[in-house]
Amino acid sequence: MFIFIIPVRIIPRRIEISRIRRSLPWVMVYGRRKTGKTFLVENFIPYDKFFFVNRDGTVLDKESGEFYTYREFIKILREIIEDKTIVVDEFHRLPESFLDFLHALGIKGNLILITSTLWLAKKIIGRGQPLLGLVKPVKIDLVDEREILVELSKDFQGKELVESSVYLREVMLIPFYRGGNIRDFLADFLYDGKLILKELVGEVFREEERELTNIYEGVLKAVADGKNISTEISSLLFSRGLLAKDNPGILQKYLNILTEMGILEKIKVFNKKKYRYFHKSPLLDLHYYLESKYSYTELDIPKKFIRRVVNEKLPRHVEQFFRNLLSKILGLQYQIIEERELEVDIALLEFKRLKLVGEVKWKNYVPRKEVKTVEEKLGKFKNIQKILIVPETSVLEKEPEDIEVWDVEKILEKSRKSLFFENSAQ
Repeated sequence: MFIFIIPVRIIPRRIEISRIRRSLPWVMVYGRRKTGKTFLVENFIPYDKFFFVNRDGTVLDKESGEFYTYREFIKILREIIEDKTIVVDEFHRLPESFLDFLHALGIKGNLILITSTLWLAKKIIGRGQPLLGLVKPVKIDLVDEREILVELSKDFQGKELVESSVYLREVMLIPFYRGGNIRDFLADFLYDGKLILKELVGEVFREEERELTNIYEGVLKAVADGKNISTEISSLLFSRGLLAKDNPGILQKYLNILTEMGILEKIKVFNKKKYRYFHKSPLLDLHYYLESKYSYTELDIPKKFIRRVVNEKLPRHVEQFFRNLLSKILGLQYQIIEERELEVDIALLEFKRLKLVGEVKWKNYVPRKEVKTVEEKLGKFKNIQKILIVPETSVLEKEPEDIEVWDVEKILEKSRKSLFFENSAQ
């Protein structure tokens, strides 16, 4: 059960594969474009027939190479589905009557539907819809932080391991990666592939039957530039003439849509009726930051300059990676702590109760004074777990008091145990 070959290692996605198999007989695999849905199903889920629906509505049998009209496809499907496992990729391109056909057919055989159209995926399993109760949804997102960290540890270690894991969760990068320093690779990819990324986002919008308007692009650039509260984004877009009024309420529908598409993630601020928005993909965050600051898809920005931007953004992406990773390892919800003169990198909760706070120092040397600052900050939280994350313990000039130090090796071991228990439970 392995997918995605890169020069150093094959990266497994056992969690998703197991979820698909457990969701049979009828399952719908969905998620944002370029997350590896088709490759995963085609190569690692046993099937008898794999059909691909073209944009013109014709249906390709990928094994025989034959094309069918919709009526021909329905006739074939009716005849073979009884005792077969059938895959229908990009099924949303078929007429709406296809869903009624499946509803009338009832569960027979095994059926795997694949789509990148999230609004349709949610509609299909909504109240009163034909396939409600018949099809189980399985969402495919970026590679699980634990899985990629554990697998890449066979070839990388320390800072290099974490930094490679942060960005190679975006599986579209893997075919281009040839090993070596991930920061250099990112600079090369962003320099040569900037139009690929622009087209990727446009493709996501087309799948959702929406247009990538200036307002959406304005939001994505603003978030990448650190404006991640609705009021800040609204003011910025109004100042640039993209909004007729400086009104966060008007902007909210755009933020909701981008979140539903899986492009942005929405994180609650602890003890406040307030949310912050971040790019889910560190790669797209880099892309839109370069667009916001330097219009890099239109201008010839030197590769060395892009490399400096990667260095600038990477520590924040590492924090995001650890926040999500620890949330999965510990089974806790993440939020943001944001008080006057107090911001914490990681805050994990059990229901509404704060259970853990942490800081990340992603550098080669952390002086005594900086350790003392972490002690003072985290010391304000009583009777909860406190951690300091560093590449390795040797970077600390002094050990912090009353704070656990987690280096890459410790986090790696916890990731292994978490994966073992999750896979055993499945």
